[in-house]
Amino acid sequence: MRWNPRVSRALPLVTAAAVMLSACNGGASSTSAPVPPLNNPQLSAPAQSPISPAHHRHSSKGKIQHVVIIVQENRSFNNLFYGFPGATTATYGYNTSGQKITLQPVTLGTNWDIEHDSGGFFAACNGTGSIPGTNCQMNGFDNEGVGCGGRSNPCPNQNPPYSYVPHSETKPYFDMGKQYVLADQMYASNFDASSFISHQYIISAQAVSAVNFPYGAWGCPGGSGDRISTVGQQRQIPSGHEVVCWDPKTLGDELDTAGLPWAFYAVSYSGYPWIWSAYQAIKHIYYGNDWKTDIISPPSQFLTDVTNGKLRTVSWVTPTWTNSDHAGSGSTSGPQWVASVVNTIGQSQYWNSTAIFIFWDDYGGWYDPEAPAYVDYDGLGMRIPMLIVSPYAKKGHVSHVPYEHGSILRFIEDQFGLGQLSASDTRANSPEKDAFDFKKPPRAFKVIPTVLGKEYFLHRQPPDHHVPDDQ
Repeated sequence: MRWNPRVSRALPLVTAAAVMLSACNGGASSTSAPVPPLNNPQLSAPAQSPISPAHHRHSSKGKIQHVVIIVQENRSFNNLFYGFPGATTATYGYNTSGQKITLQPVTLGTNWDIEHDSGGFFAACNGTGSIPGTNCQMNGFDNEGVGCGGRSNPCPNQNPPYSYVPHSETKPYFDMGKQYVLADQMYASNFDASSFISHQYIISAQAVSAVNFPYGAWGCPGGSGDRISTVGQQRQIPSGHEVVCWDPKTLGDELDTAGLPWAFYAVSYSGYPWIWSAYQAIKHIYYGNDWKTDIISPPSQFLTDVTNGKLRTVSWVTPTWTNSDHAGSGSTSGPQWVASVVNTIGQSQYWNSTAIFIFWDDYGGWYDPEAPAYVDYDGLGMRIPMLIVSPYAKKGHVSHVPYEHGSILRFIEDQFGLGQLSASDTRANSPEKDAFDFKKPPRAFKVIPTVLGKEYFLHRQPPDHHVPDDQ
């Protein structure tokens, strides 16, 4: 099925159908195979969350003074870290007909995309619970829409979602995982596989009950007519609508109150809203002083700021379309971009005081064998990758602790004495206990080998002006 993100799709919901508007805008080594498509008892008690708050003394003792959150796009854990030693991955999956499908290598640089919104999530999950997207069998990825097919744009194999990225392209990510920490039980806090909602979660641990994508701009520039659907307590969509300009408390607000500087790096496209700039939807940020001082473009400015001694306490770094790892970008430069950001920090004065979290905002429609837990009406979503890089990160450790978006926020809140924002960061496990060892001195930084380095991303020509997710 060829997927057109601008065509509506009937979704298996409790009530009304949603409108699909655009794409998302170590342990011992072992490899597990998924279970056949039978009833999965894993989530038989969906009201209970397997993620409990982490209550322990913070052992960093002020050693972490800077946190950098690198946000990449649209990859499931199995798709990006297929075969990583010690991590839970699968070499095959099942479809809705019970057929066993061997996963095939597919380049990062596709010119087509896969459905990834609430409809895609429900289809891939193929759940048996009374609430959509619960008790997932994880055998419905063949029912997602795909953007390839036909003579003009043939698909690379018969089952595009059942694919993984060749290791030759993900080498920088594997190198980081083998030197530092790879978390193989990280899940999106939001089930709907939307970049917009995901980006709200990584700044405020919630998304005002919104689901899928805004009807127009990604935030306040769209005005009062720019709305987004909301999801009900039984995951009915739409249960209502919200104007995409709201006022929840954010991590940025907490940092401001504590007198700690922060910055969000994103692309500003001429004549088009900042589509991967989460704070654009926060009314008091967009219309306040923070927008002028703390929202920075282009993302490559982060490299300059670190070099010039201007790293803030917390920084979010989003990519350009070309460097995003997003399917449809036609590019394989994402791992090189991330490695360049990490190398810049590692070779700076800030290395001994920094924790870097690299995560992919949603699964992008790609197959994964691990069923997400049902913790509330809008979470959890599919398993996504997370790398943790720091001089205090355990060396070559695969963390099997359950994490979500709120885990990153919880780590930051704990380090700097900030409060929790919402349900996600309140219930989430902080990576501090399992991923870090603050009893040891900081490890010297070892450069991540790259083909494209810092200078390439600072002086790239021609400029990367492609608007993300506008296809």
